[in-house]
Amino acid sequence: MSIYIGNLSYDVTQEDLNEVFTEYGTVKRVYLPTDRETGRMRGFGFVEMATEAEESAAIEALNGAEWMGRELKVNKARTRENKGGGGGGRSGDRKNNWGRNNWSY
Repeated sequence: MSIYIGNLSYDVTQEDLNEVFTEYGTVKRVYLPTDRETGRMRGFGFVEMATEAEESAAIEALNGAEWMGRELKVNKARTRENKGGGGGGRSGDRKNNWGRNNWSY
């Protein structure tokens, strides 16, 4: 199980989160997603701790706490749903009901 941390400062580092969460137990992993295009932190992250008791203690203590000028949103991370399918785009033969090409030139 992992912990979700929202409303993070864009300046936070993995080391910062590790330091804060170590107060509540053993931190196994810290993950801070970044934007693919800009490389900038996305404002949320995940922390995995050694036991569920440690995770619960961290959530209880840190949810709603102010840190680095922001009020943290801390809760158990939900598992990601597999929605199936693929990315956007169109399928089929690119023709409308009347057999004309939908592309304009």
